[in-house]
Amino acid sequence: MNPSPALLPGGLHGQPLSLVLFRLAHEGTSERISIGDLLAALGDRAIGALMFVFAVPNVMPVPPGVSAILGAPLIFLGAQLMLGLRPWLPGVIARRSLARDDLQTLVRRIRPWLARAEKLLRPRWGLLTHPPLEYAIGLLCLVLAVVLSLPIPLGNTLPALAISVLALGVLERDGLWVLAGTALAAFALAVVSGVVWAMAQAALYFVVRLWG
Repeated sequence: MNPSPALLPGGLHGQPLSLVLFRLAHEGTSERISIGDLLAALGDRAIGALMFVFAVPNVMPVPPGVSAILGAPLIFLGAQLMLGLRPWLPGVIARRSLARDDLQTLVRRIRPWLARAEKLLRPRWGLLTHPPLEYAIGLLCLVLAVVLSLPIPLGNTLPALAISVLALGVLERDGLWVLAGTALAAFALAVVSGVVWAMAQAALYFVVRLWG
């Protein structure tokens, strides 16, 4: 099986992701941008970039509805990274769109942080970003994406942050960032598990008190 498109040399044709996102948000006249437009603009070599774009809105406050629109593709992208496939989204998701103003707001918020991250990212510890460990990253992102999609308190921010860090590590073939993202993922899953356990205990206590 060929390496994942995200790991081929010169991802995004050598352009920084922060610049690509800025141009995507500000160049063009259409009032809305579809998920399919994002997929086409970022290219089939940039599954890491796509995962970052769809995960990072869940880390910070964004206009209403943006997180819901950009969250669904993460499950598909995580599965495709796990299987070493090229990024693809079903039509029902690809046709979803968000207002260009909302995309500009999102890019304006994340671009300074992304630009700083890009100065730190570089290819290293490549063993961690190539198969078979690449597929393990995809599995971890898939699990995080499923957790993110569930209505669990604290179930959005930490998993989304972990996916964002892992995605940048995959995009730039930076094993150090992959390790950092894995640590964040473990912490996120531990926190979410604790929240779910506490909710289950509270529900059980309520039932016992109600029927006791």
